[in-house]
Amino acid sequence: MVMLSKNINQFFRDVWEALTGTEQDFTEGKLSRAILLLSIPMVLEMVMESTFAIVDIYFVQKLGADAVAIVGITESMISIIYAIAWGLSFAATSIVSRRIGEHNPDGAARAAFQSIVAGTLVSLSIAMIGVFGSKTLLTWMGSSSKVIEEGWMFTSIMITGNVIIMLLFINNAIFRSSGDAAIAMKVLIVANIINMVLDPCFIFGWGPFPELGVTGAAVATTTGRGLAVIYQFWLLSRGKHRIKIRWHHVHFDWKLIKHIFEVAGGGIAQNLIGTASWIFLMVIVAKFGSVVVAAYTVAIRIIIFALLPSWGLSNAASTLVGQNLGAGKPDRAEKAVIFSALVNFFVLGIVGAVFVFFPTQIVQLITNDPDVVPYAAESLRTISYGFILFGVGMVMIQAFNGSGDTNTPTYINFFCFWLLEIPLAWFLAMSLGLHQVGVYISIVAAESAIAIIAFILFRKGKWKEKKV
Repeated sequence: MVMLSKNINQFFRDVWEALTGTEQDFTEGKLSRAILLLSIPMVLEMVMESTFAIVDIYFVQKLGADAVAIVGITESMISIIYAIAWGLSFAATSIVSRRIGEHNPDGAARAAFQSIVAGTLVSLSIAMIGVFGSKTLLTWMGSSSKVIEEGWMFTSIMITGNVIIMLLFINNAIFRSSGDAAIAMKVLIVANIINMVLDPCFIFGWGPFPELGVTGAAVATTTGRGLAVIYQFWLLSRGKHRIKIRWHHVHFDWKLIKHIFEVAGGGIAQNLIGTASWIFLMVIVAKFGSVVVAAYTVAIRIIIFALLPSWGLSNAASTLVGQNLGAGKPDRAEKAVIFSALVNFFVLGIVGAVFVFFPTQIVQLITNDPDVVPYAAESLRTISYGFILFGVGMVMIQAFNGSGDTNTPTYINFFCFWLLEIPLAWFLAMSLGLHQVGVYISIVAAESAIAIIAFILFRKGKWKEKKV
């Protein structure tokens, strides 16, 4: 009984340390404790990132199905930006965590600043598309004239403001990979509080704020994220954390930037492959009307939210892989990945079962639209059948990325998304007449294949030999 009490007390002390910040050396000590200290703030960070979309949908759905559809269609396009941001984040994670594992903080700071430069260069070119091409993009996505007229400004603001998304992702990857995961969490808490306050103000015109409709959601979200990025830069310049960017780090190091792009190339490619598949699926779903698109958007938001703990564990595994490879401990890196995968397997199995048996009740937490609810429940139930393997695939893919081997996940994604998911979705939905359900089945098939293939390749161990 005394031992149990001590273990419980230690657990809560570890949780508190994870939330407030830790000085733990993640290349030493118990792996279970290292994963706990990293994963708790990373899970909450993922929750905060997804909360942007949940909050936006909560308020926007009050404007009707067309407004929800514009958010869903825009998010499918913005996912290309997320793909690039994630790819650059993978590069920052693998390089910064290696330098931290090597006990080279100056090298980590150099890599951090050049990652920021790389992200800024990419995002400025994308911003031009948002300024001049939002209506054209919405037309290409098959949007109706009514949806385009109502939502083009939302799309324009979100794409033009991609520099904020890019920097938010990269900066948090820098904090996370150095072991300061609690800081990344706190940054997004600040951003979400601002977004939650501003969303209804700009959408509905509360108080002195203009009534902007769905455009207000873009204004609120961009403002919240923008202030969070300013907060990140302030933290990076303070010098009180593991990453300390000083004035001598602030310059263009084209050789290092080129190396970052080389490492990021595979990460960007793997995410773009997945994103292209996501856009193609949205195009298929859009053929069945705005109500189905709105329902699919609601269901995906719920699914993404449910997968956040698994993403947190995956990111923890990625950081541990990078730091322990840098410290010359590949076996410890492998054990961290296997432990994280097992936890994800059981946790998502339980979550998936809940979604399969109670999809309508879950959907009604987001919307009570009588037209949308049954379609959203159908989407949620079908995709949830694959949950038991989804988390395993996430951990394995992030383990490769954390090691700097971003090419292997690219090949896996190419096969599972483009050669399996897209043809299967079209065949089931259009040729067999299963409509949107055929799309949902193809998602389960592709994600399950990713988990199985990635696990087999991970066990071969070639990722341990990757140099970054």
